[in-house]
Amino acid sequence: MSTTESAAASTQYLTFKLGDEIFALDVAEVREILDFTTVTKVPRTPPFMRGVINLRGSVVPVMDLRLKFGMSATEQTVNSCIIVVELELEGDQVVIGVLADAVQEVIDLEPEQIEPAPKIGTKLNMEFILGMGKHNGTFMMILDIDKIFQGSDLEVEQSAA
Repeated sequence: MSTTESAAASTQYLTFKLGDEIFALDVAEVREILDFTTVTKVPRTPPFMRGVINLRGSVVPVMDLRLKFGMSATEQTVNSCIIVVELELEGDQVVIGVLADAVQEVIDLEPEQIEPAPKIGTKLNMEFILGMGKHNGTFMMILDIDKIFQGSDLEVEQSAA
């Protein structure tokens, strides 16, 4: 497939809420969505690492994106869930869970519906943002999950898990 053909293809994104903000992840990175469950705290980990869960016999670290992004901690509600994603860390595939206040829907976005992230006026580290998507008049931040958790963040997590 040529670059022109791939650029013209739409991509599906899972949208979810953190506080009042809407975020999106490429569905290719999402393995599953779980109801909020008991998270076992792990000592001496960063505050955004809420702990680990048992997912069919595997230990999966759970991160609170709200804390990672400088927001208040995720409060458990009836809509709270854990989005299980797969990301690349130093050439290896790693599975983690990220807390979300609510999952919304899977949407298709065409390349022309995605704009570069603004350089000012946001509380987030812009290197985590692939772009700003617009769907049905609503803007959402499209996250680069591989860049959110890299380097020392996950080294602590992997040695603790």
